[in-house]
Amino acid sequence: MSRKNITVMIVTFILEIIITYFIASFFSVRFIEVMFFTGMAFAGGTFYFSSSGGAMSRLFASQVSGRTGIIQKRERFTYTIGPVFTASFIFFLIGLVFFILLVWGIIPPSET
Repeated sequence: MSRKNITVMIVTFILEIIITYFIASFFSVRFIEVMFFTGMAFAGGTFYFSSSGGAMSRLFASQVSGRTGIIQKRERFTYTIGPVFTASFIFFLIGLVFFILLVWGIIPPSET
């Protein structure tokens, strides 16, 4: 990995941790209790916005292909895995492990 990708991943981790901390403090729950859900939202949002454009883009490309008969490259699903998605997915996996440990009772509930 290049130095730029590592820097982007570290910045992404820091931003996700800060956002998750503020969400946890807003709802008065522990950080690890919401880490799974925010990680899922970050990874899903990153995947959606870095893929081939979403449903509306595919609709417009299909309409143009239907009128002209030329299949555009945009109609095929493309996705490039970047450092932001990688960091979000790792954050999601760490949150998943904590969530499973919370559900199984290995991590005790908070005493608040």
